[in-house]
Amino acid sequence: MRIGETDSIKKPFKLCGQNVTRSIDVTYSRSNSNPASIEVVTLTSSRLLVPVSESRTLRNTVAYVVQEALERATETGSSATIHFVYPLSERLTYDSETKETETAHTLLDRVAVWAEEDLGDNADDVTLETTMVGAREYLFSPADYADVFVRYARDHDLDCAVFDPGFNPIGTAPLLPPLEAEVRRTGLSVEEAPVQRERRSPLLVKRGTLAQFFSLFSVSYLFYLLLAGSLAPFELATGAITASIVAVSLWGISLTTPVHPIRTIKRLGRFALYIPYLLWQIVKANVEIARVVLHPDLPIDPKMVEFDAAVWSELPVTTLANSITLTPGTLTVDVSRRHFTVHTLTGSSREDLFDGSLERAVRFVFYGLSAARIPSPVERMDRDEEDTR
Repeated sequence: MRIGETDSIKKPFKLCGQNVTRSIDVTYSRSNSNPASIEVVTLTSSRLLVPVSESRTLRNTVAYVVQEALERATETGSSATIHFVYPLSERLTYDSETKETETAHTLLDRVAVWAEEDLGDNADDVTLETTMVGAREYLFSPADYADVFVRYARDHDLDCAVFDPGFNPIGTAPLLPPLEAEVRRTGLSVEEAPVQRERRSPLLVKRGTLAQFFSLFSVSYLFYLLLAGSLAPFELATGAITASIVAVSLWGISLTTPVHPIRTIKRLGRFALYIPYLLWQIVKANVEIARVVLHPDLPIDPKMVEFDAAVWSELPVTTLANSITLTPGTLTVDVSRRHFTVHTLTGSSREDLFDGSLERAVRFVFYGLSAARIPSPVERMDRDEEDTR
């Protein structure tokens, strides 16, 4: 390596439970031409621009950016800033709402929840912003996207763009390499998040960790004891043997996602608070349905209703769907991603459903207290109707 040239070295580390490799630029000068003495250039900015689009690596990219921002905030002693931006590939007319903007709102909401979850108790150290960009112009080439990102970065005093490796808003030809080159030409610092790309067709059987083995063993053991209804020595012994067989057999198939002990403990604690709340909702609904059934006029008003819930991934969606079904007067008929179709028996049961109390409670369990402070489904539908006028 010649003096003044820059090379890249690979630095392995753990991110979200996965082994990933980070590229680090190394610059050689006369004062440090000895390989034992090199200058390592890492991400030092505390004001970050993060373009987002649907991708398999987006979740890990958000975790990486939040981690880096927290480190910069700790080092500098001042708050860091992250702007997550979604570029619209179609030009909008004024005050219009399209399918793409709905997708953008959904994705940005999800990113905000992820970031707040990763921040945890350090929310005051990092300022989060989410927005759409490029709504008033056509975005076609990498130069078009770069122009929009750079203009936004300068308007908001951001000095580094961090790209998700799977970022590709147009979804056809690879956009990222030429886009990064275009952004670099403007003088804005660019980094690609060092997260591992997922396989397009993931393997059914994966290598499990000890934490995942013990998690599967614990779940199986507790479930066995729950069905047995006894803590006799025989049940404890046979339960341990059965749980061991299940854990060994399904180790590489079930519970293969990374286990985060602290996050899991927090969720279990919030779920413990959710159970009595759900039981109270069930009791209230039972009383209301009993009143309707015993009323001489039988004042029922059955209707099928639909709404988009503000929950993502299988477990939160399943929890909300089952909670709705367990509450008398409402029955979850169909769920497509986060679109719910629910049968309601009475007008009051519809009002309770659209009030969003169960939805907020489920968000509290999986995303934390701050994520529970959102508009209700009926308020979101009213807002969407106003936007389309």
